[in-house]
Amino acid sequence: MVGRRLVLGWSGRGRSQVRTHLGGPRPREDVERALPEVPGRRPGTFVVDHSGKMIGLVTFDRRDSERPGRIRPEGGDAELSYMFLPTVWGRGYAAEACEAALRWFAGALPGEPVVLCTQAANDRSVRLAVKLGFTEVERFEEFDAEQWFGVWSLTKSAR
Repeated sequence: MVGRRLVLGWSGRGRSQVRTHLGGPRPREDVERALPEVPGRRPGTFVVDHSGKMIGLVTFDRRDSERPGRIRPEGGDAELSYMFLPTVWGRGYAAEACEAALRWFAGALPGEPVVLCTQAANDRSVRLAVKLGFTEVERFEEFDAEQWFGVWSLTKSAR
């Protein structure tokens, strides 16, 4: 997928500093447990490329039913997540990449809502969620911090 300034491709990487508002770095075993046994059960993973360099990651995963925050009572909601290198924060790349990924998602899984969860203390991420069209549903405590939980659907974002 191509945005105004970015190219989104399939893959997966990360950096520990980027996970500051995501509960910190995760042990490899936790990451491996979170990956689906069947790759098709992960709705989408995109590497964000700018001028030939990886600057971020945008993913859609199925939210674990054991975690707080969900739209479906049984869980399994599609959850948008994003991580970008600190050197590119504040330049609009996350908004551009997430907008492109949400357009892709709306075409790939029409009518399915998307959820997003971020620490309420992460003002930039909350502002981005609202800018993308997410509506706050609730706040709760997780990872020793207050979390902001919102939902997006194509009809809501088209308003």
